Amino acid sequence: MTDTQIIEVIQSELENKKFGVTEQILEIHNPIFIGDKIQIENIIRNENKIRVYIPIENEKFYLTFYINSKNKEILGIETDPYISIYFKATSEELNEKDLSNFTNLKITKSWNKGDKQGKNGIYKFSCVIIEPNQKPNDFYSKIAELIDELKRDKIGIQKLIEKANGYIQVVMEFHNGNGMIGGPNLTEKIIKSLSDLNLSIDFDLYISGNEYKS
Repeated sequence: MTDTQIIEVIQSELENKKFGVTEQILEIHNPIFIGDKIQIENIIRNENKIRVYIPIENEKFYLTFYINSKNKEILGIETDPYISIYFKATSEELNEKDLSNFTNLKITKSWNKGDKQGKNGIYKFSCVIIEPNQKPNDFYSKIAELIDELKRDKIGIQKLIEKANGYIQVVMEFHNGNGMIGGPNLTEKIIKSLSDLNLSIDFDLYISGNEYKS
């Protein structure tokens, strides 16, 4: 199933609203279009199933379509949270270059103590962040990908844990559609992987958006 066919299926549903949840969502939020085409943030293909993430105006969470690629039919529609999972190492003594030199992994973002933070703030610590995948995906896929990346340089990550404050940070922003947001589960496999890397994990969970009217 091509990207063009996926867009056609989704736009047809947005126009015709065959699923009740489509009407519920469109009553309170607007998916983002580029011209006359729906914007797509990511497409996950798994055998005959496709998961499509669509951004929503002024929100971080996504409108997600589940599609059967074989018969080109929608299996389900829901809102999925914005998820960012990354390794973060901070230090008040070491600078960004010192922290970066501990590992050969690609640094996604970094700053030095004293750098400007936002419009009026100043960072009180130096920091490096490693986030191999910033595209939308589910919690389990994203944390597995990060753990696999960190395993490529166990020695460097261990140094960042010992010499700085190194840990995994999870940030999730859910749609507060009906007040029930759920949350991630740390499986035995994830816990073992964290233990093997001597890593702690921190969760920041947020809710946003409008409640369903019906």
